[in-house]
Amino acid sequence: MKIKTYTNPACPWCIELKAWLKKKKIEYEDLDITEEDEFREELVDKTGQLAVPVVLIGDNFVVGFNPKKIEELIKNQKE
Repeated sequence: MKIKTYTNPACPWCIELKAWLKKKKIEYEDLDITEEDEFREELVDKTGQLAVPVVLIGDNFVVGFNPKKIEELIKNQKE
């Protein structure tokens, strides 16, 4: 299962999200939208907005830091 995060290093919720993922030992690929225009464009194209953090699990996007939803999607991906 591949998990991607779209984040901005200045975003407090992005920092919380990444700390939570590390604590849970959940591997992810972090895409910093301030570093690459491609990541920003991909985020807007797929979600219609530029809000961060966003977590992509499979084909599902979670906008904002929502641990309950993230855990639910991870569990569903493993089944």
